[in-house]
Amino acid sequence: MDNPSKIIEGGIEYTLGKFDGKSVLYDFDKILIYLNAKGKLLFGDHFRIYTEDENIIRKLCHYFIKDKENCQKNDIDPEKGILLTGPVGCGKTSLIKLLKNLVPLQRPYLFAPCRNIVFGFNHLGYKIIEDYGDSSPICFDDLGVEPIGRHYGKDCNVMGEVLLSRYDLFLKTKSKIKTHATTNLNAEELEERYGNRVRSRMRELFNLIAFDENTNDKRK
Repeated sequence: MDNPSKIIEGGIEYTLGKFDGKSVLYDFDKILIYLNAKGKLLFGDHFRIYTEDENIIRKLCHYFIKDKENCQKNDIDPEKGILLTGPVGCGKTSLIKLLKNLVPLQRPYLFAPCRNIVFGFNHLGYKIIEDYGDSSPICFDDLGVEPIGRHYGKDCNVMGEVLLSRYDLFLKTKSKIKTHATTNLNAEELEERYGNRVRSRMRELFNLIAFDENTNDKRK
């Protein structure tokens, strides 16, 4: 791709800003036009960007395009992953799936629902924790509401173990392999679910970006 400020989707070229040959000066209004169009292609014609969500989307955009100045203003560390929290139906999963398309030159992350990882553990055991604990960049969807894993009669807090492994990976690779996650739970609920040790590692793994708890359920 010669010009990273332009993306072609469905035969239409979208301009995200100005490219000076070295870097892109992004235009947020143009980014929103592109995200709206890409969202409809990914999720159907009912998809739209809500005005009330633009502040969250702006922060996510700053993170993904690596806008250091705005990341600093919002206390976002571009070296860490994103933990996107908010009530059921606020659009977390759609946004985290959508935003990676903004930077096609960056290494894409896999997308893994946490309950599927637990089901995999129930069948295959600890190999699943190794697979997800040491792999590509990844986004864990719906963290904290997955069931407890059970393999050969032994219970295991599967995602807690996976997060500890991802933390070790983060230290080893000096943040080159990112971990992202979406969750409906708040910090206290996450600590209750995974314990203090995992929660403290999560603080080092993730930037917390949170929807307002009164955000409407967009699936209704």
